[in-house]
Amino acid sequence: MLRPDRTEPARVLLLLLIHLAAALVAPTLVGLWGRKAFWVLAAAPASAAIWALSWTSQVQRGDGPVQSVQWIPALGLDLTFRLDTLAWLMTLVVGGVGALVLIYCAAYFSVSAQGLGRFGGVFVAFAGAMLGLVTADDMVLMFIFWELTTVTSYLLIGHYSDRKASRRAAMQAIVITTAGGLAMLVGVVLLGESAGTYRLSEVIAHPPTGAAATAAIACLLAGAATKSALLPFHFWLPAAMAAPTPVSAYLHAAAMVKAGVYLVARFAPAFSQHELWRWTVVVLGCGTLLLGGYRALRQHDLKLVLAFGTVSQLGLITLLVGLGTRATALAGLAMLGAHAMFKATLFLVVGVVDAATGTRDLRRLSGVGKELKLTALAGALGTASMIGLPPFAGYVAKEAGLEAIEHLQDNAVGLIVLVSVAVGSVLTVAYGLRLWWGAFATKRAVIPESAIAHEAVATQADGARSPGSTSRVATQPDAEPAAISHPSLLLVWPAMILGVLGLAVALLPQLGEHLLEPYADTLHVGEPGHLALWAGVTPTLLLTVVILVAGAALFAVRERIETVQARLTYRGPDADRIYRRFMRRLDDFAADVTAATQRGSLPLYVGVVLVVFVVGVGTSLLVGGTWPTDVTAWDHPAQVVFAAAVIASSVLVARARRRLKAVILLGIGGYAVAGLFLLQGAPDLALTQVLTETVTLVVFVLVLRRIPPYFSDRPLVASRWLRLAIGLAVGFTVAGIALVAPSARIHPPVTEHFAEEAVSWGGGKNIVNVTLVDIRAWDTMGEISVLLVAATGVASLVFLSRRTGQIFRARDAAPERAVWAGLDPMAALRRGTDEARINAPTTNREWLRAGSTLAPQRRSVIFEVVVRLLFHTMVVYSVFLLFSGHNQPGGGFAAGLVTGIALTVRYLAGGRYELGEAAPVQPGLLLGTGLFLSAGVGLVGLLAGGSVLRSWIVDLHVPLLGDVHLVTSLFFDIGVYLVVVGLVLDILRSLGAELDRRAEIGDDPPFDGAVPRVGEGASR
Repeated sequence: MLRPDRTEPARVLLLLLIHLAAALVAPTLVGLWGRKAFWVLAAAPASAAIWALSWTSQVQRGDGPVQSVQWIPALGLDLTFRLDTLAWLMTLVVGGVGALVLIYCAAYFSVSAQGLGRFGGVFVAFAGAMLGLVTADDMVLMFIFWELTTVTSYLLIGHYSDRKASRRAAMQAIVITTAGGLAMLVGVVLLGESAGTYRLSEVIAHPPTGAAATAAIACLLAGAATKSALLPFHFWLPAAMAAPTPVSAYLHAAAMVKAGVYLVARFAPAFSQHELWRWTVVVLGCGTLLLGGYRALRQHDLKLVLAFGTVSQLGLITLLVGLGTRATALAGLAMLGAHAMFKATLFLVVGVVDAATGTRDLRRLSGVGKELKLTALAGALGTASMIGLPPFAGYVAKEAGLEAIEHLQDNAVGLIVLVSVAVGSVLTVAYGLRLWWGAFATKRAVIPESAIAHEAVATQADGARSPGSTSRVATQPDAEPAAISHPSLLLVWPAMILGVLGLAVALLPQLGEHLLEPYADTLHVGEPGHLALWAGVTPTLLLTVVILVAGAALFAVRERIETVQARLTYRGPDADRIYRRFMRRLDDFAADVTAATQRGSLPLYVGVVLVVFVVGVGTSLLVGGTWPTDVTAWDHPAQVVFAAAVIASSVLVARARRRLKAVILLGIGGYAVAGLFLLQGAPDLALTQVLTETVTLVVFVLVLRRIPPYFSDRPLVASRWLRLAIGLAVGFTVAGIALVAPSARIHPPVTEHFAEEAVSWGGGKNIVNVTLVDIRAWDTMGEISVLLVAATGVASLVFLSRRTGQIFRARDAAPERAVWAGLDPMAALRRGTDEARINAPTTNREWLRAGSTLAPQRRSVIFEVVVRLLFHTMVVYSVFLLFSGHNQPGGGFAAGLVTGIALTVRYLAGGRYELGEAAPVQPGLLLGTGLFLSAGVGLVGLLAGGSVLRSWIVDLHVPLLGDVHLVTSLFFDIGVYLVVVGLVLDILRSLGAELDRRAEIGDDPPFDGAVPRVGEGASR
């Protein structure tokens, strides 16, 4: 049960519910309004940003909102959210950039684009998951949202599911980030158990120490490295550029990749002075910074330039927030915000260029800046901030970072980091200028359009996939550049807004320092840092000038740099190649293991499982079991008769060669077990057992029509005796458990008070039914969910192209084709062939609505009359069982089986058209309605102030009817009834009607010659 711990409204939960609701209605909104629906969907992340802004002053004072809601009290799990400075900044980034990107989507996608409803829903769901991640104050809750971002990002990256590159990129991203998430989960558990609490703020305030904490640090950093594409997991981010540009602008600039940075920043106040943490951050940060910048220089696809640039920038931000001093922490948060603005700007600008020219290959572009001046201006704003030109946010943050690094107390670490950041910044200037030049400059020569390679084979020299471009093609002065169109200005304004924001916030550096300083003060090492546009002529300023000049010089000789990079052949380990080789070896290993263990024999699989069960459990029984000294063989002599029937049928089943014989013998054993239940005073169990055996028998017979009549062509005597031996061993083991288990009990049974609770809390005298729908309602909910999955599985085996088939109605039957026509497999058993009956068009009297659709030789007057008389009686009886089950034998499950049997006899007597007349409804509707009704009853109990699935007793006096005793669990039972009916109907539609249709039209071979037709014996 969820219950707020405090009276103030849980606003974070409300925001999360807004995102959830927007995600659910997104397909409907897109279906109604088309691309305009993205404007409405943008309100969800925008509401989060506005909410964060409304708390700015309180957060700056350290008095941000905290909401806590009990979730699972027995496990100590709470839905706890906290808005501090770090969460405030991340919420602004996630919400603000997310809203602008959704508005951008309204013009980016074409009117005829497919899957926009799903895209919008997943996008908003991802934004909600990120909001929950950055505000969660419980480590388990944080991990749940972490994994939700993994799943939703997988769906977004793979949006173009018809493209192999998109599917491969999505799979690669989810494999890498899920592996890191599992490592992070281990770290969360180690920290929580070591600290004695999973409350994030308490762990940060009082961090644990020792070996467990060291292992936790390693696991947390592994999770951060995979999420933020740090070395050596950097390769998944460039591959993810196969996603639509809005996904890249949000996930890979402002949201998903920042989750790893957030994790480092969140735990830095607790562990930044740990040696493992410090050196890991330095190595991963510096290495990623340099590698990403170097590889960005050799890309020709504008998105790949940004992708590798993002990898480089993530290394820098991780380095700053993870070094653990107050100055670097302040600079890191400033860079985090600046990066979100300028990198999202540049991704959106590249999307505009792609939409205007049809290509992202910078060698095909020329004169774009002259035609798209506003787009070029937005790109210039983003580029200036990225390379660190004043007066932009990127410059302010980078200046603060360089200043903080120069004052690191550890000289060795400080020197390594300073040199790495300086070189990485030079590379940033070079590829940043190359990006803007490649996108907007007027060039003397471009590559011809004929040099463009197909997406499936287009790659860069370093292996990075670049759709629509090739690697080594010489430019030609006479080649025509890509044609330029003028897309909607709506594509430009989101990028322009972010670019202008990058300029505006830099003009108020003291305000930024004032807002971000509370987080920096949580670290207690080093002097406070400062954000400033002008701090005088300092060594940091001189270093910045050197960086800008060196970067510009590197850009000036870009062609030589490309030539040198092309000549250099790296022969060391390559992370992407190692990943692909590992996955290939893993697939091969899985195939080998499958070939060795999955031999394609179901008896072998079951036999292995049962043998392991006998050996494991049987050995424990013999060695450590306490056997009873006094055992009663039987209570009634009739039990011996039923037990003998069970034993005899089981032995004969094991020795049977004919499948139909085995099925019938198995049914006899099941009916005998029902007799034992009845003798033990359990009429509910007996009734359910009889009904289940009946339905199962019909299902078996329907399946037998499509498989050989015999288990094998030769009588394998040895194997039959082996099956018999295994069966006896399992039986004796289970009997031993039944004898030993009662004496091993050390606590009172949970059923001790079921009889009293069934009446007082459940409002019924039938303990079995009250247990199913009230006391153990969660178990029943799981069971009906399994039934729904089973029905879906059965349908998927038969219906290859859709979930279910058409409803066959008698009016749709073709007059020239009869159901179950063809050869008569029972003709040889008759005294003679009645040709007149076979060729007769129909009988004079129709007892069933679709009786005329059957082949004449397949009709049975006796069977039809009996079904006509019994069908409605069975349905009425099932309703009686449903409503009386709370106090008498019955209930939703038994009632559903009775209705299912009624539908079965209608099908057996009249074929698929008769089934359509009896139940002209899709099984999926019954299944979904039943599950929805059962779950809805549970939510009603919660909304009424009780717990989930709690029953309420209502006593009413109804005129004419008198006193009515109503228990709300009846509606739960109705849901069970609908699920069971839907399951049986789905089986009849799949294994019965659909197989009949396919055999009739020739898609499948005819049934004749396999086993006798169902119901045929009744017509003789």
